[in-house]
Amino acid sequence: MSERIRLSQDGSRLGADGVAANFSDLHPPLDAHQARVEADRCLYCYDAPCITACPTAIDIPTFIHQVRTGNAIGAAETILEANIMGGTCARVCPTEELCEQACVRNTCEDKPVEIGALQRFAVDALMAKGGPHPFTRAKSSGKTVGIVGAGPAGLAAAHRLAVLGHDCVVYEAKAKPGGLNEYGLAAYKMVDDFAQAEVDFLLGIGGITIKHEQRLGQNLTLADLRARHDAVYIGVGLSGTNQAGLPGVDLPGVEDAVEFIARLRQADDLMAVKPGDEVVVIGGGNTAIDAAVQAKR
Repeated sequence: MSERIRLSQDGSRLGADGVAANFSDLHPPLDAHQARVEADRCLYCYDAPCITACPTAIDIPTFIHQVRTGNAIGAAETILEANIMGGTCARVCPTEELCEQACVRNTCEDKPVEIGALQRFAVDALMAKGGPHPFTRAKSSGKTVGIVGAGPAGLAAAHRLAVLGHDCVVYEAKAKPGGLNEYGLAAYKMVDDFAQAEVDFLLGIGGITIKHEQRLGQNLTLADLRARHDAVYIGVGLSGTNQAGLPGVDLPGVEDAVEFIARLRQADDLMAVKPGDEVVVIGGGNTAIDAAVQAKR
């Protein structure tokens, strides 16, 4: 990754062009030729270990076979039937530890099929195509569901419930929907405002309304929701982070990594974000690494 990072020669802060280059797409997407060549490497296993390794049980061999035969739209529908947030997952899911680690190509070639890149190719093709939503709503049930939280869980639940014919109202505390997809993922993994594009795509099913500045326990109560709706789904997320418990954590210049990433993601001008000349990151997980790399970039 370090080879992709532009650095100033004198140790000073980069200019706007350098910063823009550092926050461009971390993994450029495959083109149609590259996708079909990569898809051709899949052995279409009968008892595919990649499906077992996928937390959302996407039929990976089938969608890759569809890409191989030039049916990217069909491949996307296969993916989204199992995981409507398949576009984000293709960009940020740790495939190297899940489906790609389980790929049998590792045994004979020491290089798995690039499942994540193929998933992104297919979903992006469908979203770029536009037109009618790929799923159709069932006849209206006449029932409504109140959903607390417009993050991945709440939005995925709303979409599936809408497909089944229920009307959904999503209550969200923040100004934008998307949850951690919008506020917690590294900027160079979600370029071109993809989180919001995916939300817009998901809402295309119809029957879903999002209300913002709605906070459970403040201007929203469970009793109110139960009175308004036939059912209530609570998906408030797990955005809280562990605290170090060290003296000085409340001093100026000390910032939670998720808050730093959110500040970057919501900045209209990255040059206005000043992480400091020397940055210390406590922790070595994915979020810590994202915070460190983005500060360097």
